[in-house]
Parts: sequence; C-alpha cells; structure tokens
Amino acid sequence: MKEEEQNEIEQQDETLYEHHKFEAGPGQKPLRVDKFLMNFIENATRNKIQKAAKTGNIYVNEEQVKQNYKVKAGDVVQVMFEHPPYEFLLTPENIPLDIVYEDDTLLVVNKPAGMVVHPGHGNYSGTLINALVYHFENLPNNSSDRPGLVHRIDKDTSGLLVIAKTEEAMAHLSKQFFDKTSEREYVALVWGNIEEDEGRVEGNIGRHPKNRLQNTVYEGDEAEKGKPAVTHYKVLERFGYVTLVSCKLETGRTHQIRVHMKHIGHTLFNDERYGGEKILKGTTFTKYKQFVDNCFKILPRQALHAKTLGFIHPKTGEAMSFNTEIPEDIQACIEKWRNYAKNQKEVL
Repeated sequence: MKEEEQNEIEQQDETLYEHHKFEAGPGQKPLRVDKFLMNFIENATRNKIQKAAKTGNIYVNEEQVKQNYKVKAGDVVQVMFEHPPYEFLLTPENIPLDIVYEDDTLLVVNKPAGMVVHPGHGNYSGTLINALVYHFENLPNNSSDRPGLVHRIDKDTSGLLVIAKTEEAMAHLSKQFFDKTSEREYVALVWGNIEEDEGRVEGNIGRHPKNRLQNTVYEGDEAEKGKPAVTHYKVLERFGYVTLVSCKLETGRTHQIRVHMKHIGHTLFNDERYGGEKILKGTTFTKYKQFVDNCFKILPRQALHAKTLGFIHPKTGEAMSFNTEIPEDIQACIEKWRNYAKNQKEVL
C-alpha cells in the first residue's frame, strides 16, 4: 500500500467516533459479531448491524472485522462512525415541562410516562433533555455529559426528577445520590400477594447474561458480576392477585425496583421487558383474562411511579421533599383491581 493511502486511512480512523463498546464476558462462546451486537444494542436491526460491518464500522480489539467474525471471551467490540453519537447532538425542542419547583439553583420536574430522559440509540428527540436545553441555558453537564441531569428514571416510569442549574448544585446533588442520603419513594403495582407487610430486598444487580436488555440479581459466587443494590418495600393495599407497594431506594441501579421485585417473585404489572405483560397470577376463567387485558389497555406500561423525592438544597442547606399524585393511568388500573377484589370478597 502506498504511503499516501496509508496516511489517508489513518487520518480517517482519527475522525471516527465510538458509538458502542462492549466486552465479551468470560463465558462467551464463539458467536458472529452481528448476532453478538443484536443482544447488546437496543432497537438495532440485524440489517443495520450488517451494513455497519460492510462499511467497516465494526472493530474487534481495535481491528476492523466483517459480520461473520466470531466474537470470543475477552473480545472488545466497538461500533465506530464518522459522526458523533446522536445523543451528543442535542437539539433544543419546545416541549412543555411539568415543573413542580424551581429556583436559581435547581428545578424539580414531574416526568410523564413515555418520555425518554436523555437521547440514546433510537431516541434522539422528544426527550427530557431536549426540552431542558430549550427552556434553560448553560445547564451544567454531569459526568456523562448530560446537561442538568443528576439522576434518571426509565422511559415508561413516571415521576419526579431533580435537575441541577449550576455546577455547584450538580456536584452537591450528585454526591447526595452517591452517598445514598437522598430520599426516593416509588409506588408500584406488582403481580401476586406479597406475604410480608414490609421487607428488604438486597441483591447485586448486573446485566442479564442472555438478554442484554434486562438486568438481573447476582448472588453467591457470582455476586461480583453485579453492583450492590438495596430496595425497601411496604405493602399499601392488597387486591388478591396483585399488590400495591411502596418502594424506597437505598441505591439507584438501572431497573432496580423492576429487577428486585421480579427476583422475589412479584414482577411489576404490565412490565413487558421483565415478563409482567402476561397473566402471572389468577384464574383460568375467560372473564378474568378479559379483565386483565382491559387493565393492560388502561395502563399500557409498567405500573411504576416515582412519587416522592427528597434532598438537601445545595445552596440553603434546607431539607426539601416533593410529592406527586399517582398518574391517572395507574390510578384507573388500581381502581379496577380494587373493585375486582371487593366483588370477589362479596362472592365468597
């Protein structure tokens, strides 16, 4: 190869941006790289991954590979493109915000279900951050370059988030979340009748070994595969086949409540990613199936709401606590189960 051509290739390589990076675990059996990436990248199609391989955008151990390359244990797989990841190309969007509280240091917003918190693969617009950068200038970046974001909740989880407006607030609030001194209480509707009135779930949370879009609890000898996580729960109301619970987070792992409740046998109602969109408890009667399907239609998402948020104000030192009403969709579903449970008692 001519020296000029080699230099041109090297210059092109310097302009590539990393979009995804994954390391194959110690138990990884040889698997085509396109299939391997399908397990990791949410909303990706095999066609897009194969196209990326054909155009030389997939690297393993810093070497370009084709789509039939077999990924082995310890391999580092990268997807590289000439443009930065879209999540860093933030476009301000005039999206209304439900602001619960605001001052010159921070604001607290009530995020609706269905809104993604920050741009990512497949969700580059319509996010909370797109709205924030439209309504507020010069928001400080967190450690992941997300403007204003101190913590996050899942797309289909509704509820409270605190947003930092200054560098000092970002540092102070982030430390509170890291030190587990912030207060976060969620309301969830889960499958099954929880026996204890309250309890504690402790289990390290990490990526599921087979379904990369899920997390799972690792215990015993495998505990090091996950990060420590603790959830405290308290029963609010029982409806027989489902239970309404309050969950307080001691830590803040991805999908923590969803993973911990499934781990103890009480998957969140209509949580599709974790299997809660199926009838997990109840009878085989057709009428019951129709009733549950109607509940799913009323609440087309996991039954989880970030209801209460508490922290120390970074500037004043005041203890602040915010509380929101349970959203209409969850409330309507609860009411249907309440009536169902009442009718069952009357029959008995």
